[in-house]
Amino acid sequence: MTNAVVPNILLPVVAAALVDADGRVLLQQRPADKSLAGLWEFPGGKVESGETPEDALIRELEEELGIAVPHACLAPAAFASAPLGDRHLLLLLYIARKWVGVPRALEATVLKWVRPADMHALPMPPADRPLIGLLDALL
Repeated sequence: MTNAVVPNILLPVVAAALVDADGRVLLQQRPADKSLAGLWEFPGGKVESGETPEDALIRELEEELGIAVPHACLAPAAFASAPLGDRHLLLLLYIARKWVGVPRALEATVLKWVRPADMHALPMPPADRPLIGLLDALL
């Protein structure tokens, strides 16, 4: 057992592994003006007060990618946990295979479709990295 001090502020974040017909997952690159600039991540974001995780993810995907994802198309897949300054990030990952619209990089620098096995070679945030193996096994 470790005696690590866990920050009191839990930051719930949602993300989507959007999977195309070829089994590739959409990643976005964080812009230069944001923390963790240049890293590749699953699209998503913070859960706002009063939102369910699913509502937050649907909102974030519309804001970041310009797509609409129905509630029924979000399948809970996994979670990851990582320290983030004075907070502790709890990342809830959902898988979606159906959405309306074509994803566009509205907030990210660029988008890329990647096979899960190829994600190991990309620089990704600490909370996203443990999810790669799971996605590789699921897809």
